[in-house]
Amino acid sequence: MRQIKLPHLPSDVEAGKGQKDLMTDLWYKNKEQRAIIDEQEKRVHMKNIVIFGAPGSGKGTQSDLIIEHYGLGHISTGDVLREEIKKGTELGKTAQSYIDKGNLIPDDLMVSILAKVYDGFGRGHKGVIFDGFPRTIPQAEALKKMLDERGDKIAAMIELDVPEDELMTRLIKRGQLMGRADDNEETIKQRLVVYHSQTQPLIEWYKREGLHHHIDGLGTLERIFADIQKVIDNI
Repeated sequence: MRQIKLPHLPSDVEAGKGQKDLMTDLWYKNKEQRAIIDEQEKRVHMKNIVIFGAPGSGKGTQSDLIIEHYGLGHISTGDVLREEIKKGTELGKTAQSYIDKGNLIPDDLMVSILAKVYDGFGRGHKGVIFDGFPRTIPQAEALKKMLDERGDKIAAMIELDVPEDELMTRLIKRGQLMGRADDNEETIKQRLVVYHSQTQPLIEWYKREGLHHHIDGLGTLERIFADIQKVIDNI
């Protein structure tokens, strides 16, 4: 009788091994997909915020309230520069060389310093408040690029709008209470001129980006913060 050769059929052991390998592959694939989704969700819920306004508009006070309530990080340009210079880092030494000559720190150097601080928060942070930066459209573009390179973005620009006469009153009072020589009427007027000519155009830039949120900065701290909360809770 002619024998017919049957194709090899996997044994129960081989079938079990093959199924186990398939399950293992699926597990690793699902794990990788879950990690990607988790990372995307973190980025979606990361609330990087630019707090914006003229000198005396209350940026520092409202930043403190936001940090306490939402657990966000805080990057203040002035504080960052002072810390880098104090530590004697290469970036700090370079920044000091510009300051000693009375020159403005170049935008690319400032962004490099901010990027170093930003990266220090790690990948799992809830978000950061940028206080005192950007102040010009090129700085805003540089900040956007820096965050894009990390897969992150600005979630909102919050503008604290305060009438100029109130700003003058606040800053003069602050100068008297804190003994700040730069908070005199002549210097304040010059700072506001610089703000209106160089910094205020950022409002239109962030409007085009769809990120601008106007807050009436005249009133009680509680009411102003409540308005800010409405913005942050909906981004």
